[in-house]
Amino acid sequence: MFSTTAHLTRDLDLAEECAQDAFAQALETWAETGIPDRPGAWLTTTARNRARDVLRRESVFRRKMPLLVADDTVPGPEGGLVDDRLRLIFTCTHPALSREAQVALTLRLVCGLSTPEVARAFLVQPATMAARITRAKKKIAAARIPYRIPDPDQLEERVGAVLEVVHLIFTTGHTAPVGAHLVRQDMVDSAISLARMLHLLMPADAEISALLALLLLTASRQDTRVSADGRLVLLSEQDRSRWDRQLIAEGQSLLLVALRRRPTRYALEAAIAALHAEAPTWQDTDWTQIVRIYDALFRVWPSPVVGLNRAVAIGFRDGPRAGLDALTPLLTDPALATYGYLSAARADFLRQLRQWPHAATAYEEALILTDNDVERAFLTERLTDVRRHLLGPPTAGPSTGSPSG
Repeated sequence: MFSTTAHLTRDLDLAEECAQDAFAQALETWAETGIPDRPGAWLTTTARNRARDVLRRESVFRRKMPLLVADDTVPGPEGGLVDDRLRLIFTCTHPALSREAQVALTLRLVCGLSTPEVARAFLVQPATMAARITRAKKKIAAARIPYRIPDPDQLEERVGAVLEVVHLIFTTGHTAPVGAHLVRQDMVDSAISLARMLHLLMPADAEISALLALLLLTASRQDTRVSADGRLVLLSEQDRSRWDRQLIAEGQSLLLVALRRRPTRYALEAAIAALHAEAPTWQDTDWTQIVRIYDALFRVWPSPVVGLNRAVAIGFRDGPRAGLDALTPLLTDPALATYGYLSAARADFLRQLRQWPHAATAYEEALILTDNDVERAFLTERLTDVRRHLLGPPTAGPSTGSPSG
């Protein structure tokens, strides 16, 4: 509804106002007449009619004429009409905006998150995020950024930013940085929907296919990541019979297409996700191949987080001591100084090695750097277990042997 209204108005603030008015009118009208057969169409029509009224009454149309640079029926590169949400996401990810503004606008306008929800994803105050979003929308208006899909010769240079934003939306939803829930399903679904739209727009683009494959393969495990009582369930403990085999099959098919060309960041990440999806049990996971793919991924995308994941994979392949050694060089990387997963990974390897004092310290560090309630509960449980070993066995009588790990 918002996207189609924005297509008419070319004014993001006016489109939001008209969308809100449509919901307000629905609350009054539907209470008397009942919910219509097609509520989405009713809301969209009401919002568009409201926008037309405003445009006529306030002569906004004349003021916005310079922005009307795209015909309503511009065909995409593959033919057919372009979805209004694609127009909107390319507007939100215009190179004139900073990456932070691109992500914030996409979350707010394309995914429909409220300003406080966007602020929580960025770990800032709602007032701060509201100001950022307002500045970004004003920049779109002042710079007369067109509300349209880029021309075919510009798509390749613009699509990279769009993919990065979609991937960030997914990862933020897959493991929410803060809050009471591990997963923000609305963000996960929005990211997959956007990736599917991009794939429809550019079906021959290998990187889009790779990103969609990565999202689907990762999302296939979604229902098994938290237990019925809300406890975090590690990959090694998940019930693989409940993984979504349809998503896995679709992801594998897309990955095969993406790997026919030179492997890219998303293709390599998807290949790792595919190896996890294909392993019938945790013990059958091909950690040797996963480490090799991380080596290739680090050459393509030398991120500290890739280095961390590679070190963890080494630990699963060669044992906790090897994993701990692989993590050691990362301790001085400033990019990981506030990254709780580094401390959590060290803590787990130290726990396996029964180095209880160091493990306790690492879990405490991880807790300080973690704001998600589900993850904090898991880390607290592990820390309690480690502290119990620090206290030693009961002293009521003679004891032999060492406490079990």
